[in-house]
Amino acid sequence: MDINPALLEKVSKENTEFRELYEEHSNLKQKVEAFNKTKLITPEQEVEKKKHQKQKLSLKDRMEKILSLYEEATH
Repeated sequence: MDINPALLEKVSKENTEFRELYEEHSNLKQKVEAFNKTKLITPEQEVEKKKHQKQKLSLKDRMEKILSLYEEATH
């Protein structure tokens, strides 16, 4: 996804839901990256990693919808 930085900043300032989604997405991204850096992970950790990845993708989809609504409104 190629996001206009100005649009991202505008939406982050104006839309509380987007800001919360963005923060949660960032937290999940860090957790997934931590799992990726671990040499050996348990099956439970693998399940948790997959759950985080799915949540992260779901949040990204929602953020993209919000951004596209803002983008449409400016055109």
